[in-house]
Amino acid sequence: MDETELFAYLQKVFDVGPEEHDIILQRVRGSKRASYSLKVSVMKGKNLLAKDANGYSDPYCMLGILLGQSPRETEEKKERKFSFRKKKDKAEKRSSVREVLPAKYIQVTEVKSQTLNPVWNEHFVFEIDDVYSDLLHLDIWDHDDDVSVAEACKKLNEVSGFKGMGRYFKQIAKSVRTNGTAASVEENVDDFLGCLNIPINEIPANGFDKWFKLEPRSSASKVQGECHLILRLVTTQRDTTLGKKDSYASIHERLLSRVLQYEHAQVKTEPYNWEGKLSQPAWTLISHHAVQTDLSAQQKAIIRWQCYSQHHRAHTMAYTFLLELLRNVEQEWDDSTLQPEMEQGLADSFGLFVEYCLALLKNMRQVFPCSSAAAVARCEFMLRCLGQIHAMQTFKKVCPFHNELHVEIVTVIKKSTLEWYEGTISTFKPEEGTLEEQMKRLVLVVDAVSADVQNGDIKLGIVLTNSFVPLPPQPLHSAVKIDFFSISYRQLEKLVADDVCAATEKVCGSLEQEGSRLTQGMGETLFELYMSLKTLKQYREFLPLKDTKALALSGFHDWFKSSIHKWLQIVHERSCDRIRKAVEVDKLEPVHPLSKHSTSAVDVTTCFNQVREFWVQLAWPDSAGAFIFVTRLTDDVCSAAVCYSELIKRKIERSQQRPDSKNLTNQLCIALNNIEHVRKFISNLPKDLDWKALEQAMEESCGADGKEQVQKALNAQLLNIDMDLQREAKRMIANLTDKMVLDLKKYIQHISLSPDSINNDDAVTPLMKYLDDTLVILNESLVKENLDRVLHGLWRLLLRLIFDTVAENRGVSVEFYGRFHYTVEALVEFFHAEGEGLTLEDLRNEDYKALEEELRLNKCSSNELIEQYFLEKICQQRTLKHSKFGRISVKCYYEAADQRLTVEVLHAADLIALDANGLSDPFVIVELCPHHLFPTTKSQRTQVKNKTLHPVFDELFQFHVSPEQYRKKFACIEFTVMDHDWLSTNDFAGEATAPLSDFCGPDKAVLPGGGKAVQPLILQLSRPKPSDKPILKMLEARAGDREAQEFVKKLKEIEKSMAEED
Repeated sequence: MDETELFAYLQKVFDVGPEEHDIILQRVRGSKRASYSLKVSVMKGKNLLAKDANGYSDPYCMLGILLGQSPRETEEKKERKFSFRKKKDKAEKRSSVREVLPAKYIQVTEVKSQTLNPVWNEHFVFEIDDVYSDLLHLDIWDHDDDVSVAEACKKLNEVSGFKGMGRYFKQIAKSVRTNGTAASVEENVDDFLGCLNIPINEIPANGFDKWFKLEPRSSASKVQGECHLILRLVTTQRDTTLGKKDSYASIHERLLSRVLQYEHAQVKTEPYNWEGKLSQPAWTLISHHAVQTDLSAQQKAIIRWQCYSQHHRAHTMAYTFLLELLRNVEQEWDDSTLQPEMEQGLADSFGLFVEYCLALLKNMRQVFPCSSAAAVARCEFMLRCLGQIHAMQTFKKVCPFHNELHVEIVTVIKKSTLEWYEGTISTFKPEEGTLEEQMKRLVLVVDAVSADVQNGDIKLGIVLTNSFVPLPPQPLHSAVKIDFFSISYRQLEKLVADDVCAATEKVCGSLEQEGSRLTQGMGETLFELYMSLKTLKQYREFLPLKDTKALALSGFHDWFKSSIHKWLQIVHERSCDRIRKAVEVDKLEPVHPLSKHSTSAVDVTTCFNQVREFWVQLAWPDSAGAFIFVTRLTDDVCSAAVCYSELIKRKIERSQQRPDSKNLTNQLCIALNNIEHVRKFISNLPKDLDWKALEQAMEESCGADGKEQVQKALNAQLLNIDMDLQREAKRMIANLTDKMVLDLKKYIQHISLSPDSINNDDAVTPLMKYLDDTLVILNESLVKENLDRVLHGLWRLLLRLIFDTVAENRGVSVEFYGRFHYTVEALVEFFHAEGEGLTLEDLRNEDYKALEEELRLNKCSSNELIEQYFLEKICQQRTLKHSKFGRISVKCYYEAADQRLTVEVLHAADLIALDANGLSDPFVIVELCPHHLFPTTKSQRTQVKNKTLHPVFDELFQFHVSPEQYRKKFACIEFTVMDHDWLSTNDFAGEATAPLSDFCGPDKAVLPGGGKAVQPLILQLSRPKPSDKPILKMLEARAGDREAQEFVKKLKEIEKSMAEED
């Protein structure tokens, strides 16, 4: 950029016209010329040429300023390069002194031994006579003699003129390689490694900081490598009025401030977005002035911070840029070189910036709205700037008595929070209106606080907590950390708690004074207030663990204990009202094709879901109170479910008056499905109302007894409602199956009346078709659980109807019973449906077993029935352990060789008194049964023992029993104890039965005369009523069977005797 463009830019910045500019320019040009100096930093070299035998060199630098030269001399210079050391003959031939470097400009670095990559880091200053023609020259040499380079330079600086310098070079450089490669003719001579020639006028305003490639001194020289130099051309003196009055730093600060105002005005950016980027003319102007006035890096960093931070307070800039400026100030800080004036200016700029940022923080809700991500980010970087300032050693030095940053921020946050809350109160005015209106306004206040906490405090809290990050050199504990959320939240929740507590006390006081109950409107308002406070309290989760204790809202639920029962009542009443309306409008049609319940079931479960949501929202923290309320809620839900089942049943009953039976069946099915839908929902109450958490809470507060109390109370409620709903479902199922009774009887009668010659399949087919058609309809209409219930009910109904039919037709043909046996088995297969229907265990229940036994027995012959009768008597005798009718003691043993059974009747005891004197005249009848198995064997009897209840008989009887006879399971000995009467028939006192298999057989036979070793057998006496046995009825029904009739007659005589005694 030429000076014309620069002058034009300056005129715009300072708003100066052309005429005024010309006057100022002439004044400057007429003043004394400025003095310049060149600051040279020789930093390092790399990849130098190895000159020593060890493969390294011992490099050092000689540098100085070559004075300005004429154009002709410049052309000659192009043919040969200047060197501080020339050969003697060439040095003596020079006629021009201007080509020789004056002694006062020569400087030298230290020698770095044995390296090709030397690091010098040495600094020099040279005065410049003519910035347009002077030249910086630098040689790099490999040191080979014992002479100190520094001493040589001192001697060099003591000579003057051409001849003296020539003698010195001749003395210290006796020989030089001509082309840098040939061997030296003498030892201990320094070797040339390269040189640099840099015109002063080519050094830019901001200087050089770069690597320069080494040059040969002639075309025959061999060099390599580079040298890192830092060059700065500075003004050491200017003759201006301003310069005499103010420091360069002050002038630079004013210049930069003016440039910033102009530059920012030219940039069209949003507030806080300008990052201080300067145009090319501005950058050139500022950098030139900084270099020319020899401002240090520290001064430039401080001035930039002061100007930009001051500009920010009026025009706002990007905080990211300001943060970089602060880091640059800290990086360049050196308190040993800082002037008091600049130190005070820096302190003032820090103070003003902090004060400005705190003022913004006080109005953070307006300045940094959390709805704007950019504003939140801006707040974060502003706070990082504050944290950076307070973490800087610079700040601690220039502002030693500053306030702690976290104290200032906490104070600002508290003031801001209090002002915002007071403004919210003044907006909603919760002290105006009726008591209920006041509570509604208070709800709005709490909601506003929750919204502010959620939208502002949490986000800004995260920003503030994370913003104060220390600089990498700083230890972690030096970072200032402010938990904005904790400060703001604790203050807000305390303010809210105070206001709400006072308001609820006012409500309780009002109710006590008026003696009135809580109205529904006030109850709903208090619930809204409770939920708002619960929402606000939930934000404590964002607090650090140590700050969650002793919060003002910790026990806020206690303020609403008197209200919760009203809330529960409101919920229950609304649920019941909605259920009644739902049943009224229910058309008992599926809500959609894939479902089997109607709209009322959906409405009921929706109501119950709302009850569950109410409890979840309530989240009552007190375990004892929660137990009471959960019990109440569960009871309300159960009573509402029972109410629904009754309403839906009544609706079905009203529908029964219509003639359309098919439609009625569909409605019954849907009603059943509705009840099942509700029952399933209620079964999830333990999970929905979180009974497990309640049990744990009660166990923690009351021990194991508390947990057990919860389990017993709640489970009992759940069990009762489940039984009630299932009972109602069974009633509906009975209603459904009762409508099928007539049809089922018709088809069962068809089976009963079918001729014996008909095929069983043909007899059963009508019934099976009817059942199949019916169950197809039921399967489409019922859910699985209800279908199973209907199948169970229908199965029980079928078993009962078949049993009744069979019982009414005793004594008919065997084919009749076989037909029904086939029917039952077909029904089992039908209802089992290859595992898809009822289980075999459910099908083969007690009713099935009774029917199966009835059919089996009816198919038996009379003898088989009699045998079955005795089998049952044997079984009953085995189970009889004690009897009020007494007992009899006998011995029975079998002699296999003679096939002789010997029976000894020993005695009896505790017989019942059958005579008027309170005694009896007992005797015992011994006989082998059944008679058709022992047709030739007659019964035998003992003698009568008069007037005793403990007779002693000691009588022996013998019977012939073949192996074929005693092997029958039903073969037995029957002992019948009778009371002898002279004037009337004998009375029955009791009987006992013993199977022959217990005494007879090869393994149980005794030798002749071995009966004495047999142990007596004590048998308990019984007095059964044969008429109660189905077998007797079956035998009695067989009127044409003489043996059956005789057997029945005998048993009836005994039963008649018993009846007369009673």
